[in-house]
Amino acid sequence: MTATLSIDPDVFLHEQGAQASPDLMRELLTTFINALLSAQADSVCGAEYGARDPERTNRRNGYRHRDLDTRAGTIDVAIPKLREGSFFPDWLLERHRRAEAALTTVVATCYLLGVSTRRMDRLVRSLGITGLSKSQVSVMAADLDEQVAAFRSRPLHEGPYTFVAADALTMKVRENGRVVKVAVMVATGVNADGYREVLGIQCATTESGAGWLAFFRDLVARGLSGVALVTSDAHTGLVEAIGATLPNAAWQRCRTHYAANLMAATPKSQWGWVKALLHSVYDQPDAEAVHAQFDRVLAGLHDKLPAVAEHLEGAREDILAFTVFPKVLWRQIWSNNPNERLNREIRRRTDVVGIFPNRDALIRLVGAVLAEQHDEWAEQRRYLGLDALKTARAVLTDRQTAPAQEVTNNLITGAINA
Repeated sequence: MTATLSIDPDVFLHEQGAQASPDLMRELLTTFINALLSAQADSVCGAEYGARDPERTNRRNGYRHRDLDTRAGTIDVAIPKLREGSFFPDWLLERHRRAEAALTTVVATCYLLGVSTRRMDRLVRSLGITGLSKSQVSVMAADLDEQVAAFRSRPLHEGPYTFVAADALTMKVRENGRVVKVAVMVATGVNADGYREVLGIQCATTESGAGWLAFFRDLVARGLSGVALVTSDAHTGLVEAIGATLPNAAWQRCRTHYAANLMAATPKSQWGWVKALLHSVYDQPDAEAVHAQFDRVLAGLHDKLPAVAEHLEGAREDILAFTVFPKVLWRQIWSNNPNERLNREIRRRTDVVGIFPNRDALIRLVGAVLAEQHDEWAEQRRYLGLDALKTARAVLTDRQTAPAQEVTNNLITGAINA
């Protein structure tokens, strides 16, 4: 005797699925995807997991976990690892992040153009890109170039950008059959909500005044405004560009760069002592104490190291510009060049390549690294509090009462004296 079903299984499953909680759906989806990955890994190995089979070509070696965003929420995917080679589900997950994909295209381009070295060959094999064709590299590069171009040309509408930092990195590029050095100019800033942003990136033949002027003019045209202070090294062209495009902004000489400049004028045996004196200036509780300690340091150096004292005295206005701002902002202004850590991250990626095949490849990789850093900063805690920013903008308002040309002349004079 056959029992008659009183419930339609298809209708029942649809109703239960519609009423199921997101947790249940995530568990079902996780189980299903992990089962598919396990089956695919067994296919690559030539035998089922744990089975003895003479046709087996590889073995499992644990799992690596990775988050996967789905409509049911973020699930934990267990990707099988192999003892030999690698296994990655390209049908499910993207193998590379944006910067990693950019690095892949640059290295692959070097390899396809025949400019690779032995080190580059090893990198190509480790990245698994020996099988890429020129057309595949072109498709990857076109997509990345579009993303980087959109990032570099976006409007700067999150201002006012109270604090800005600018710096340049030197990279090697192949041009006309020879290797040349080019300057990659990078600017970051703190927006109206206290978060850091990557404002722009440009590549120039040399770090010249014309290059910096074009760079800052582009930033201003895209919406850079409300700048109270720019931190940078004492490159004359850079300081002149700041004065020409941001006439009401003060200029703070980067503490890290100036310390290196001062050590160049100091006997090596005296480095530790002079550095300690310089740091003592920054560690004072208020502006009056900073200037008093600076005078004491100069008095102590005049007899023993007159050349060092002269160098330090000439840079007084440049390295003490931070004292016009509230003490709560000092550490963010002079603790180090705000871009130093960012520069190290760029170098970590670009040193893998060494010599870029062209400028487009250079901008692609550096731009992708900066775009990722920009996204990470947006998710982190505020770089500066809103109250501190409000006070800093009040200082800028006071500065705007001075003639713009006078401020510009002071900036240029300070750079020439440095």
